[in-house]
Amino acid sequence: MRYSQFTQRIDGEGAAAWELHWAALAAKRAGRDVILLSVGDPDFDTPPSIQETAIASMRSGETHYADILGLPEAREAAARRHSQDSGQTVQAANVAIVPGAQGGLFAAAMSILDPGDEVLAPEPMYVTYEATLQASGATLVRVPCRAERGFALDLADLQAAITPRSKAIFFANPNNPTGVVMDRALLEGIAELARQHDLWVVSDEVYQSLIFEGQRCSIAALAGMAERTITLNSLSKSHAMTGWRFGWMVGPVELIRHVGHLGLCNLYGLPAFIQRAGIYGLQSQVPEVAAMRAAYLHRRDLAMQGLAQAPKLRCLRPSAGMFMLLDVRASGLSSRDFAWKLFEQSGVSVLDATAFGASAAGHLRMSFAIDDTSLQEACRRIGTFARSLGRAL
Repeated sequence: MRYSQFTQRIDGEGAAAWELHWAALAAKRAGRDVILLSVGDPDFDTPPSIQETAIASMRSGETHYADILGLPEAREAAARRHSQDSGQTVQAANVAIVPGAQGGLFAAAMSILDPGDEVLAPEPMYVTYEATLQASGATLVRVPCRAERGFALDLADLQAAITPRSKAIFFANPNNPTGVVMDRALLEGIAELARQHDLWVVSDEVYQSLIFEGQRCSIAALAGMAERTITLNSLSKSHAMTGWRFGWMVGPVELIRHVGHLGLCNLYGLPAFIQRAGIYGLQSQVPEVAAMRAAYLHRRDLAMQGLAQAPKLRCLRPSAGMFMLLDVRASGLSSRDFAWKLFEQSGVSVLDATAFGASAAGHLRMSFAIDDTSLQEACRRIGTFARSLGRAL
């Protein structure tokens, strides 16, 4: 049987990146001693107050169809949170509730990109960007962020990649997998290019609540950017709600109208009881959220300390998020071989960062969204494996 060209556009290295993770997950379920550092799923439970809000909503009968763009209260709560966090004043009409930031990413791509368009994306980039952007038929133009610059974007490289076919710039700030935070000066430079060349900007800001070093800045709040910027966010990481799929996108009112039409074709609205939980998370001071953020900072430092003496490895200190990159180029192995051999010999799973873009070749992405004891044990095993390579070489 024949399949559509669409199926080819959503395939590729990004989709294959998870092979090691799925193998590790299967081994763990089979009883093997496995430590999963290959996925960014918080080990914390969703705060009880948020869970109870969803349960109460279900018990009250909110299990029917909900508004396609989100409950009015949810859109209003997300608008207030965005206005507070970014400095860009928006209303509920500027907001669509979507199934996580990933759902917003797909909705943005399908709403603004056409076949023949070029979309610029700094890499390393999150593994789903490749398929999501290409799903629209647009051509993905990668703008490498070089390891020797600490994976910071060089504005000159972005400018050089712009052509008459360029339509949009997509990026995550802070970045996954590098943990790099774009400063205001860089965002001002990107904004100037967007205005000059009439480009859309899609800013994925799901890790802005987990910035440890550097200033929080949203490009949508800069001069002349509100009408050309789509901002994505969610409670997945900040509130340990990955499985709830509660996210939102902020943009011009006309864009949100188009997203509503798209919602009629696929999801047909997020469940109301999930939205009630999201509203509570957006509006309430949930004490567990601050505790989780402090834990991620502690774990980052714990991982840096635990791997400081590992031979042939270099840890890149992330300024945000729940991931760090390990430079394994001195090990004599490719990052893919290193990752697989590490798992086979030690039971620790990490991701070959090459899947996030060729500029990350020779690096591994390691999550520290795991309890202290397991993280320390994982670092010990990584160090032992690295030392065994030294003897073999």
